Amino acid sequence: MTGNSPYSVPKEPGSIRAILLAAAVHAALFAFLWFGIHWQSQQPIAVEAEIWSPEIKDAAPTPPEPTPQPTPVPKPEPVIQETAPPKVVTPPLPDPEIALEKEKKRKEQERKDLQRQEELEKQKQLQKQQAEEERKDKLKAEAEQKAAKDKAAAQEKQKQDAAKKAEADAKKKQAAADTAADNKRHSDELKRMMGQAVGNGAANSTGTAAQSQGPRGDPSYGQKVGAKIRSNIIFNVPEGLAGNPAAEFDVELLPDGSVASVRLRKSSGVSGFDEAVKRAIEKSVPYPKDSKTGSVPSSFLGIHKPKDQ
Repeated sequence: MTGNSPYSVPKEPGSIRAILLAAAVHAALFAFLWFGIHWQSQQPIAVEAEIWSPEIKDAAPTPPEPTPQPTPVPKPEPVIQETAPPKVVTPPLPDPEIALEKEKKRKEQERKDLQRQEELEKQKQLQKQQAEEERKDKLKAEAEQKAAKDKAAAQEKQKQDAAKKAEADAKKKQAAADTAADNKRHSDELKRMMGQAVGNGAANSTGTAAQSQGPRGDPSYGQKVGAKIRSNIIFNVPEGLAGNPAAEFDVELLPDGSVASVRLRKSSGVSGFDEAVKRAIEKSVPYPKDSKTGSVPSSFLGIHKPKDQ
């Protein structure tokens, strides 16, 4: 271990012994190969012998000479190269000042990254708050607009209601004036008609008097029309009805005998009876022609009482 290297690689134990053992094995192998090749390369020793026989025989042929065997070429011994152990490279020891500088830069970068992350988080939070405030302002503006519209609509409705009320009051006043005028006119007409009916014998306290014909009409026409209307009145007189109040209707007729209009002139005080008389007048169409004039009267006054039906 030196001053420049932080550590050293220890030597492996028994390396010399292994080298010697490998050399002995290689020597034995070499001797074995050499002995085997040398033993096979020796020529065999030939022995010749002659055998004689007393009998005369043909001589045996001379045996052929042996074919010479080629001398084997010894194989080259393999060259075994011993590999040297790997060289251990000792890494250089880092400079402490460089390491400190790198650590300082790393911490500075971490601080900048953290600061940048915090700034991004602040921006996101600020954007979120601004969006929330804008949403609240929008909702507030919409609520104010709706309140203003509702207020304007309420004011407009009040104006319309006031106008309708004023119009209704004017109509009521006009209707009251018209009713008063009509009542006065009808009263005058009734007085005139009653005078004509008495003079001609055409009046019936519970019947109908023709207004348009005057002295020229049939005196019995009013009784016929009144009887036709009474036959169509369907009404049950309530028990305990005080008196026998009359219902008076002004009826306008068309030339074909149909009803142009029916208007209640005076109520009997019993709304059910008034409605029954009105339905009976409408149901009695067509009205007959006057036998004397040959035409349908333009109008007549119908007077009917509930207990006379």
